[in-house]
Amino acid sequence: MGRRLYIGNLSFSTMEADLEDLFKQAGTVVSCDLVLDKFTSKSRGFAFVEMSTDEEAEKAIQMFDGQDLDGRALRVNEARPRVDRRGGGF
Repeated sequence: MGRRLYIGNLSFSTMEADLEDLFKQAGTVVSCDLVLDKFTSKSRGFAFVEMSTDEEAEKAIQMFDGQDLDGRALRVNEARPRVDRRGGGF
């Protein structure tokens, strides 16, 4: 199973297709999810990209962490596992 990468410090004008095209340079992109604000549908400035292998994910981190995209230096690292945020129920 491939690794999921966190991509931060994105310009609000960066589109999902731009990210997918960029990360294809490192290998096969399984999925690309730009996180949008649920009220305004505008970018929140970060995304998740899943690469098909661990080697491709590591290559993407090496290639793109700190690289300029749309005037911003990307932050690329392995995504942390999701935390269940449900709760607080009575």
